[in-house]
Amino acid sequence: MQIGIDSYCFHRYFGEIYPGLQTDPGTRWRMESEFLDFALGQDVDEIALEACFFDALDDGLCAEIKARLDGAGMERVLGWGHPEGLWGGDRPEELENLKRHLPQTRKLGSTRMRIVAASMNYAKSPREELIGKVIPMLAEATRAAEAEGVVLALENHIDFTSAELLRIIEAVGSQHLRVNFDTGNCLRLFEDPVDAATRLAPYTVSTHTKDIATRRKGGSPSENFTWWPACVAGEGVIDMPGVVKALREGGFDGSLSLEVDLIGEQWSALAEEEIVTRSDAYLRSLLPGGPSAKAPSA
Repeated sequence: MQIGIDSYCFHRYFGEIYPGLQTDPGTRWRMESEFLDFALGQDVDEIALEACFFDALDDGLCAEIKARLDGAGMERVLGWGHPEGLWGGDRPEELENLKRHLPQTRKLGSTRMRIVAASMNYAKSPREELIGKVIPMLAEATRAAEAEGVVLALENHIDFTSAELLRIIEAVGSQHLRVNFDTGNCLRLFEDPVDAATRLAPYTVSTHTKDIATRRKGGSPSENFTWWPACVAGEGVIDMPGVVKALREGGFDGSLSLEVDLIGEQWSALAEEEIVTRSDAYLRSLLPGGPSAKAPSA
């Protein structure tokens, strides 16, 4: 396994501030410059580029980003669909948008595109109806992806449980529709992350490796997002060593790509850069031969 960074860790720097939940840090980054400057200076093996934060349909920009990643020998993934993806199968125009990004994935030098079919806004939707809507749309997307030589990595996006995601993958029945496993989002749907990792590992081609805490005061676990904020990896409630073990034993040998979304109030004073560097150091400590994340006791 290897270590990665998803550009979504810096969503505030790209101008996405969750209303009423986050403050604006006053910093603005561009994918092709400030983000890559930071990410390429880290001890990582893969970078995930979120299309919501740059114009991935701009061939010139894709060529510029590809050149920098090629020069660093960096693996990469294009992320598509934030925040609603295919809107639970209700928006054919979004399927067309997904298809337009398939050749751009190759132009960026990748063969993997992370996608989402819905969001937490669909967590309580009638299950059979939701699954029935997304399967045909994903089947069409997968046929287009196969023609481009791209593998779609469908994320558990606080919309589907791991069992539901597996059902969708098996219904489509193509090696070009696999899984982007999000370690934190399964907990937000009340699943054991280790169990979910065990179920999805054989289908996983990329990850969002995030740790989760709980809100310090107030709220309810039924609030699938705000009660379960993210945190520095290794400092939350997820059994990260257990998740990594399950992924490895299930055949996944790609990158543990860090993702951070709504940071918990206990860590809100930390800059994104510190959250990322501390988290990736911890994740690397979980790999065979990795350095210890903690100094020995005196």
